[in-house]
Amino acid sequence: MALVYLRELNNQTKFAIWKIEETAEELLSKLQLDDAEQEKLRHLSKGKRTLHWLATRVLLRYLLQTNEYIHCPSDSNGKPYLPDYPYKISLTHSFEYAGVMLSTLGDCGMDLELVMDKVLRIKEKFLKPEELAFINPENEILQLYACWCAKEAVYKLQGNKGVSFLDDMTIKTFNYKPQGVMLLDLTKDNQTVTYEVYYEQFQNYMLGYAVE
Repeated sequence: MALVYLRELNNQTKFAIWKIEETAEELLSKLQLDDAEQEKLRHLSKGKRTLHWLATRVLLRYLLQTNEYIHCPSDSNGKPYLPDYPYKISLTHSFEYAGVMLSTLGDCGMDLELVMDKVLRIKEKFLKPEELAFINPENEILQLYACWCAKEAVYKLQGNKGVSFLDDMTIKTFNYKPQGVMLLDLTKDNQTVTYEVYYEQFQNYMLGYAVE
């Protein structure tokens, strides 16, 4: 497992991305799992899902600088948390990479996606007409992925399964650059919260992240 990106946004928030090069057995040898985690692992389909789950836990251990057991359950919405540490947490994975974000500032969200042209077929499913209107044709695929990662990051941050990318989230107009920031409004139950969401190209992937 190779650390390919480590970034400290400030002294309270950091994230890392690892390239998964080990087998499931090699990753498992670096962990201690309780009965519930072992049961979950048995129910995961073999292959990438197992590697992703194991890799995020190994990376979490790296960021927390411990070889001890880390209790990392998920709440009723599937949002992971660390009951024994002061950090809020977000996990992400895509193909050969796994990512973890930690923050003591507040809830956080992180998303990593491999950039592919398939996003063109689903853009109307997660962006409103007024959002599609500011997409630059010259960077269409990259900007669409920046928008997707931003919405996914905020979705993970707020932790409510009932939130819709299309209906409840609106990205304000922004000009795409290889690294930048956008404003995203989340409206739910007649309340609107605006988030700053950062995005950047990472190799042939797009990364988005936000902190409360």
